[in-house]
Amino acid sequence: MKIGEKIKNLRLAQELTQEDLATRADLTKGFISLLERDLQTPSLDTLELILNALDTKPAEFFAEKGPDVVVFKTAQRVVIEDEDEPGVTREILIAGAQDREMDILLVTLQPGAITFKEKSHYGDECGLVREGQIVINLGKESYKASKGDAFYYTADKKHWMENRSRARAQILWISAPPSF
Repeated sequence: MKIGEKIKNLRLAQELTQEDLATRADLTKGFISLLERDLQTPSLDTLELILNALDTKPAEFFAEKGPDVVVFKTAQRVVIEDEDEPGVTREILIAGAQDREMDILLVTLQPGAITFKEKSHYGDECGLVREGQIVINLGKESYKASKGDAFYYTADKKHWMENRSRARAQILWISAPPSF
């Protein structure tokens, strides 16, 4: 593990200059420069000063992060069918979204199917109708969307979707923050 590189990445993520970090940690800019190029090794006390200045705990700093998963295969999807929502199938496309900023689902609505009527909550939801037609209900308002239409709304009202047509509907649905 390259300590200097990790410190530099943390500093840049907080939009600090080397001088800013040095001032906060009561060190010199030259020392920070040598440290970030891994030409200098900090003592534990000095590392603690730097991590405090970067508002980072040692456990977070030294935690080993596994490789990022970029591609999620079809076999990794989690399929949810709830008996309280007959005709509605949800496929969670990205497993482990609780560690992410959003959920992405593939939702299939059979003819006449209605999703659970969610109470208002913090967050945004959007998506794309991939197949068929749906009705999006937001509070007392209803909006029709057909294949190829995109939608976006703030989830601050009671909301649900329904398929009033005679054909299946499928939606690529994204919610942030994750709710599944």
